[in-house]
Amino acid sequence: MKTLKNLSFILGGSLILGFSSCSNNTQPEEKVEPSPYAVVTEKLTIQVDTLFTEFENPWGMTWLPDGRMLVTEKKGEILIFKDDKFTGEKLTGVPEVSTVNQAGLLDIKAHPKYDENGWIYMSYAKKQGKGEVLVIARAKLNGNALEGLEEVFVCGPEWEGGRHFGSRIVFDNDGYLYFSNGDKGSRPANAQELDNDHGKIHRIYDDGRIPEDNPFVNTPGASPSIWTYGNRNPQGMIYDKANNRLWAVEHGPKGGDELNLIEKGKNYGWPVISYGINYDGTILTELTEKEGMEQPVTYWVPSIATCGLAIVTSDRYPEWKGNILVGGLAGMQIARVELDGTKYVGQETLLKDIGRVRQVSESPDGYIYAVTEATGLMVKLIPQR
Repeated sequence: MKTLKNLSFILGGSLILGFSSCSNNTQPEEKVEPSPYAVVTEKLTIQVDTLFTEFENPWGMTWLPDGRMLVTEKKGEILIFKDDKFTGEKLTGVPEVSTVNQAGLLDIKAHPKYDENGWIYMSYAKKQGKGEVLVIARAKLNGNALEGLEEVFVCGPEWEGGRHFGSRIVFDNDGYLYFSNGDKGSRPANAQELDNDHGKIHRIYDDGRIPEDNPFVNTPGASPSIWTYGNRNPQGMIYDKANNRLWAVEHGPKGGDELNLIEKGKNYGWPVISYGINYDGTILTELTEKEGMEQPVTYWVPSIATCGLAIVTSDRYPEWKGNILVGGLAGMQIARVELDGTKYVGQETLLKDIGRVRQVSESPDGYIYAVTEATGLMVKLIPQR
């Protein structure tokens, strides 16, 4: 069994000497012999299969009904995987993106009714005027070519610097599309003001129209797509279909990363309240709570740089079912967060030092995948029975 170079990491106090480079498609009900690379967590033993090692800055991933997985690279590429292997192919027709700092090609999501309409959605930054704007666009596939690109929503106003772009795309049970957009590094003007699209989570129809029951549709001067505001830089978002709940994680400054239950019209406080401080160590705000502003379900001090979010629904991981998995960039980990309904219970650090975990996702067949920066990995977590 092959290991990945000489990479080692610590998980739950146990030294793991490497990753398996083979794929394991064993069904959970079958007996699996313990792997020499098995990782013993608090509730479950897993094998970490390394599927790919050559990413630069992977960002989003989605699966198509034909079994293909699409993974975005921030520089503007979409890689094609099939049967847990890179096919060597990339999509053509990808829109031109502006790659400045945190800006670039970000998330990708197949429409929940892809079989019927064939739409694939992307979030990315494009150049406009002296700065960049976040775009939500959709296109259809003809073989490996994206065709018929439509810009569904363009966030405004344009902003220079390429900072705090978010951005994740999710659909709810009713087919509404939610996307996150960071505050562009501006405070306090953007996140707390309703006259711009930055520092917000938005809700639209899948064609970009504005739902009539959005919370600020009738507020003079407000951007009608806004669902929540006071969000600093939400780079992870997931919809809990079973319980009709929307969750997001956002970066704090130095400390104060948050896991938030996202609810209609609410203000999540940035930068008026925060559990973090300025990067230079000075006080950002004296307030950690204020009437009319939401408290996080949990927060991280020091920061793990929360990014990427998955909720475990698969029967392959019964011990983790209902848990939220949070990618950590600076923390180079996955945080497994246990909840009782919407209340925080506790958490466990998984895959410590694996690399900057940009996204965690559950595949249609119920396996957990993660992609990393710095180490450039795609890994698959195989439960051991």
